[in-house]
Amino acid sequence: MLHLEEKNGYTILTIDHGKVNAINTALIRALRETFLKLDADASVNGVILTGKPHVFSAGLDVLELSGLDEEGGKEFWRQYLGAVQAMIRFSKPFVCALTGYAPAGGTILALCADYRVMGKGKKHTIGMHEFRMSMQIPEMLCDVYAYHLGEKNAWKAVQKMKLYNSDEALAVGLVDESVEVEEVLERAEKHLQKVLGVYGLVYQQSKQYFRKGLLAIVDREIEPMVEEIARFNNDPFLKSMFAAFGEALRSK
Repeated sequence: MLHLEEKNGYTILTIDHGKVNAINTALIRALRETFLKLDADASVNGVILTGKPHVFSAGLDVLELSGLDEEGGKEFWRQYLGAVQAMIRFSKPFVCALTGYAPAGGTILALCADYRVMGKGKKHTIGMHEFRMSMQIPEMLCDVYAYHLGEKNAWKAVQKMKLYNSDEALAVGLVDESVEVEEVLERAEKHLQKVLGVYGLVYQQSKQYFRKGLLAIVDREIEPMVEEIARFNNDPFLKSMFAAFGEALRSK
């Protein structure tokens, strides 16, 4: 599911999980554990997270999630929130190379990074469009999205179910570069190599200073949030709708 390529002092972490890199429990657990290990590894000075050509991640694996029981659902969110926590707390330079579409859950993973390079393309989009399925966005994820767009603009975008292409995402500040797909990884490496020239302790301390708001979002106990998500997802209408959507996907 994850390929690690060791370069000169940094690691390129590529998501390679099925056709669209859908996020299920196994993938998000692997991401969480990998970021924790890389943060603790003194030989790793920085990380680039990327996907396959023309895809970063299509978001949550709704097909798998719709078939989980309550405890399975709790474990997924335990791992997902834990991964967001680990990625935002990652103390070293962290660049995201968005090689393709990255809506919803994929958007949040990208927003954990310090710097984002996104590839141009008609279907390459980023943003939170959960309202199309009447899906609730958990509070931590709402807060991460609002941190980058501002509360008012984030709420408007969620209501509009707005997905941004790379140029639009650059204009609103969701990404830092919009380039041709073939250049995404190269540009991500170029930025990472530049900041790796900064003395590590200086970079890490400055990262903590400038991201106080983002760090505060994840500086919370995960279990109460998991229980809240589970209670909400037990709503009869939401349960039936989610089950029906999963069944429709399985029948394709």
